Amino acid sequence: MHALHQEILPASGVEFATSLKLLPSALQDLSASPIANIRHELAARVLCNVVVARSNLLRIFEVREEPAPVSTHADDERERKGKTRRGTEAVEGEVEMDEQGEGFVNIAKSATQKSFKQSTVTKFYFVREHRLHGTVTGLEGVRTTASLEDKLDRLLISFKDAKIALLEWSDTAHDLITVSIHTYERAPQLLSLDSPLFRADLRADPYSRCAALSLPKHAIAILPFYQTQVELDVMEQDQSQLRDVPYSPSFILDLPTQVEENIRNVIDFVFLPGFNNPTIAILFQTQQTWTGRLRESKDTVRLIIFTLDIMTQNSTIITSVDGLPHDAFSLLPCSTALGGVVIITSNSVIYVDQSSRRVGLQVNGWATRISDLAYPTLNEEDVSRKLILEGCRSIMVDDKTVFLVLRDGTVYPVELVADGRAVSKLIISPALAQTTIPTVVKRIDEDHLFIGSTVGPSILLKTAHVEQEVEEDQGPTSGPAVVTEDIVMDDDDDDIYGDSKMEAEPTTNGVTHTKKTKTVIHLSLRDYLPAYGPISSMTFSLAMNGEKPVPELVAATGAGSLGGFTLFQRDLPIRRKRKILTISGSRGIWSLPIRQPLRNNNTSYAGQDNDTLILSTDINPSPGSSRIATRSMNRDISIKTRTPGLTIGAGPFFQRTAILHVMTNAIRVLEPDGSERQTIPDKDGNMPRPKIRACSISDPFVLVVREDDSIGLFIGESERGKIRRKDMSPMGDKSSKYLAGCFFADSTGLFEAQFENQTPTPAGAATSTIQAVSGAKSQWLLLVRPQGVLEIWTLPKLWLAFSTSAIASLQPVLTDTHEPPSLSLAQDPPRKPQELDVEQILLAPVGESSIVPYLCVFLRSGHLAIYEVAVLGPGAEEHPTPRQTTLKIKFAKIASKAFEIQRPEENEKSHILAEQKKISRMFIPFVTSPAPGVTYSGVFFTGDRPHWILSTDKGGVQVYPSGHNVVHAFTPCSLWESKNDFLMYTEEGPVLVEWVPDFQFDAVLPMRSVPRGRAYSSVVFDPSTSLIVAASSLQARFTSFDEDGNRMWEPDAPNIPEPNADCSALELIAPDIWVTMDGFEFATNEYINDMAIVTLETAATETGTRDFIAVGTTIDRGEDLAVKGATYIFEIAEVVPDSAVSQRRWYKLRLRCRDDAKGPVTAVCGLNDYLVSSMGQKIFVRAFDSDERLVGVAFMDVGVYVTSLRTLKNLLLIGDAVKSVSFVAFQEDPYKLVLLSKDTNRVCVTSADFLFTENDLCIVTGDEEGIVRVYEYNPQDPDSRDGRHLLLQTEFHGQREYRTAVLVAHRTKEDPPIPQSRLLTGSTDGSLASLTILDETAVKRLGLLQGQLMRSIQNTAALNPKAFRIVRNDYVSKPLTKGILDGNLIGQYESLPINRQIEVTQQIGMDRGKVLRDWIEVRGSW
Repeated sequence: MHALHQEILPASGVEFATSLKLLPSALQDLSASPIANIRHELAARVLCNVVVARSNLLRIFEVREEPAPVSTHADDERERKGKTRRGTEAVEGEVEMDEQGEGFVNIAKSATQKSFKQSTVTKFYFVREHRLHGTVTGLEGVRTTASLEDKLDRLLISFKDAKIALLEWSDTAHDLITVSIHTYERAPQLLSLDSPLFRADLRADPYSRCAALSLPKHAIAILPFYQTQVELDVMEQDQSQLRDVPYSPSFILDLPTQVEENIRNVIDFVFLPGFNNPTIAILFQTQQTWTGRLRESKDTVRLIIFTLDIMTQNSTIITSVDGLPHDAFSLLPCSTALGGVVIITSNSVIYVDQSSRRVGLQVNGWATRISDLAYPTLNEEDVSRKLILEGCRSIMVDDKTVFLVLRDGTVYPVELVADGRAVSKLIISPALAQTTIPTVVKRIDEDHLFIGSTVGPSILLKTAHVEQEVEEDQGPTSGPAVVTEDIVMDDDDDDIYGDSKMEAEPTTNGVTHTKKTKTVIHLSLRDYLPAYGPISSMTFSLAMNGEKPVPELVAATGAGSLGGFTLFQRDLPIRRKRKILTISGSRGIWSLPIRQPLRNNNTSYAGQDNDTLILSTDINPSPGSSRIATRSMNRDISIKTRTPGLTIGAGPFFQRTAILHVMTNAIRVLEPDGSERQTIPDKDGNMPRPKIRACSISDPFVLVVREDDSIGLFIGESERGKIRRKDMSPMGDKSSKYLAGCFFADSTGLFEAQFENQTPTPAGAATSTIQAVSGAKSQWLLLVRPQGVLEIWTLPKLWLAFSTSAIASLQPVLTDTHEPPSLSLAQDPPRKPQELDVEQILLAPVGESSIVPYLCVFLRSGHLAIYEVAVLGPGAEEHPTPRQTTLKIKFAKIASKAFEIQRPEENEKSHILAEQKKISRMFIPFVTSPAPGVTYSGVFFTGDRPHWILSTDKGGVQVYPSGHNVVHAFTPCSLWESKNDFLMYTEEGPVLVEWVPDFQFDAVLPMRSVPRGRAYSSVVFDPSTSLIVAASSLQARFTSFDEDGNRMWEPDAPNIPEPNADCSALELIAPDIWVTMDGFEFATNEYINDMAIVTLETAATETGTRDFIAVGTTIDRGEDLAVKGATYIFEIAEVVPDSAVSQRRWYKLRLRCRDDAKGPVTAVCGLNDYLVSSMGQKIFVRAFDSDERLVGVAFMDVGVYVTSLRTLKNLLLIGDAVKSVSFVAFQEDPYKLVLLSKDTNRVCVTSADFLFTENDLCIVTGDEEGIVRVYEYNPQDPDSRDGRHLLLQTEFHGQREYRTAVLVAHRTKEDPPIPQSRLLTGSTDGSLASLTILDETAVKRLGLLQGQLMRSIQNTAALNPKAFRIVRNDYVSKPLTKGILDGNLIGQYESLPINRQIEVTQQIGMDRGKVLRDWIEVRGSW
């Protein structure tokens, strides 16, 4: 059996981050080059780039500072002032009374207030992301010799298999490109057996002289960088070879041999600033210890600071400190103003300077009990402090202030009090804020902090130093700030008070007043990157999108206070509001905002922005019919006018005072009431032209495309209120052919700013030749010729501004070729449509708050490509013969998707039947506001593969299915005063729909977050009641008692924190409103291991069975006593609701049975109406007797610790933490568990599942390292020893551990009676992956394609996708890699240019279309 492993959702959260100037935009002011909205250009600037990584996902963001959005209060104020009676408003310089009525405004002060500093916001904007063929373990920004020329930084990435990649941004490719790859995986240190347990940490010298990568066996790999040309000249090598190499040969520094012989077990290392040579501080522990051996061995950690001479590879120790606490875990380099390092331990903070002097600060009472280090005596305020610094992250915010971000997100400031350059003491202040749970903390620039989290959102904070006046009797600090769980900070910033200063004020009546000031650090929340964290459990539930039930994946995500649920849906969630059969519209619907004339005045119009009428068209009755409908007083639709004939397009015209109506043989101008103003028949003299098949309308221009691929261009004359034909002679012969075309109204100003016109203009002529109307958006015409040439023309004067032939093969970047207009004359015989012809094209603004033009291209073969418009960089190559008019832009491909397209009309011989079956595929732009303050601009793609194309600020472009089989017509509609309405003609007919609120579109799947303030370890869905049962993970104080019930230990001082233990609670949740209906609390030392819905026998139902909730728990009893466990059986019972609380049906959890066990119950499941549970090393099968007790019927001795139980009919799969997997059968007469087969190797299995098709079955397991193994049970194979041993068929390195899996049906085109199974796995890094079975023919094609892609495409960071998936196995001669294909690699084929796709498939003797169809069949989520 063969399968495809595909990553549906990438890892969530941020584990590594770095700040650098990577893109050219970080060096220039955005006001010079419009990228965002026009209003943002006033002060928008890119502070820097932030690169973040988690597992194999690398993301690049811009950090932009831009004007704060105008509040609605300002709009209301403007409207209020607009209603002020003329002559009563205050004139400039007049004394105005303030709004509160507290007095008069000082004239001098009001005159100077005009130079106020405009408030700004700092936001993240997504740039690029890459799914790498490697696991990232570090990110750093460095500067090389090339940085001297372009002033940009380079990105350094380290990987799990001891590799370092150097990357830079290429403006030509509009992406990251690899400069070099440095691999140490064959170094002797990596050949040790424990090397897989080691993580390679990356550090960079602050002056970019070198980078260091930690290796096993106490070694560090050093990669030196050249900084000046002088260093290059010193090297005694060939200069021609070195000119493009920014680094010198790397070397491995063996610490015990080359630095100090006692360096063992490196805990942390950092580079220190302010030294002439690279200087490294290393924290290590020669002799390891733990809390149980502190009487024999304590204070075992040492610190050594040494300088490194890169040329000679020699080191010199300048500082050595021993006797540091054994629980030290982190180093923080101090600034050059003080020097030295700060050491963070679990219970204290220690500063060590270069003279080995130590200054300590204890944060709880354990510090002095586990260490002999001298700490200063505590004052009265500090005696009760009991912080725990385990999991803490630290950062220097200025020369003398350290922020400690505790593992619960609390921020504590620590001040280094210095006498000159010598630090005398450390002072910790009260909590400053509550933020996210930290994983990494980085300085973004001078006054911004980034706190990255792997379990929740990552946030951007701004720090500001302010001198604040303090009263003499005021306390030193204010109370701590509080941040709510959804990461929204208090409005009032809390302060850190520094040294106070006395300032003298001028005398008053001869008395001198002094004021006391203190330095205050203001903290404010600026932005965040959304994330949901690890997936601990997941299940499918049935969600209701309006009246339509849809499957929804409910995942228990996050940790601690950031825990909760994340809901995923496959399609963009929409709900039907109403069905509008009156308008029909199977061939087109247009909702238009036409301004209606005011009564008694035909020259003035109402100024409302909402839609006022709907124009729809149908193919039946032949030759078609069109109708105009408006909303009546009772909010229903009424038809105003009907017209025979098929409508091709419609749009508002003449500043929305008329309707431009395009039919198959005429162009009409209609009055707002639908009456005809003008009709232009589409004729050539007296000869009728071919029918119009497509059109584009952009006031005042109209483009029509006919069935013979000729076009017509019309322009409106607003003075006459009519349209006329426009001369197209600059574009070539009037019989020229075109495949597609559209207009683009540039609301961003990007095109106008990048347009260069070298055409000589006569004196006195108007300088602006782009804009049709003064102050309007510039308009452009896009045309695609049959030979695959995209042209962009200016309007109203037709000048060719952009031309490229690369769009025919969907190249990664499209730039202007400066070619003259192409010839596309009529051919004889007429040209037939080609598979790779461009069928549809649209250039439209897409985005959230940052709107960017995107080019959507759809090929006739079913390939969709989306290009982002970007400014051509200053380093772009100049064309030898440039055109006089040119657009200095480029189109960069950022998304590509292939569809399997059916064209039933081409098989029909009758023209009428072909017209009936024709499916219209069009790009339709829209703007929607699903929630107040949130606006999305996007594109909808109609047809038999309907999709939404969206872009968010922090997630980039996403393409979501709409959930319909076919959408014939689509239009955004605000006829009912809602900005979130859409009119669609689907398989259900014409319906009015809206987006389901609260969903986020930053990921590949639409998702909704349900914060609960606590994490959940298990979640199941009960189909009989449609409720969710979840097990919450909580913390409680742990206390152990003796036989008499007395506490064996309790804290003997106020600053001794008590130990905590895990505990659990069961919650019954209604998934439509996410309210907990009922719950069950377990003991404070008892927590849930596993939970399942099981079917058991009962006398309470007619069928004799019903569903129960089975729960297995562990009961902790301290270090000296073995753990116990228990099995619980709950039922969900309906009760009479309390009318004061809710009118809906109400349910409660009812405990039916508790069965104590001698060991932990680690796994439970149902099997043929029996309960299967584990207890220690045994498996029990039990019957539920009399609805009150469990009776054992069979048992079996298994491994050491059972991690998973899965059943299929009467077959049982047992996963063990040591003894791998066992395959067992259960029989009832007599009751017996029979071991069929097992794996003989020692493997830690965390999850085991069945995977099957109609005729085949295999066993899939996952372990702690993320290795996916596929086993086969085949007694006929001699290697299986008569079936006693499971046969290991495949090993595939998934690179991340998964602890939860869901089996779903995967239906193929053949639709067999027993569908294939697809395994969805949720990982601890938040990624969601699938394992899909492949048939034999698809395996051969996709297997050959995978091998060819490994050899022929260049991967980001020059990584090896084959080595990424290989598993080391000492029992076989070569890796077992044949059974599972890598979907991440095969998916890259879809985004290759068409010519590369053909080239790759030709090399393996395959057809491109068949390969793509195989891929389309198996890709997707569920």
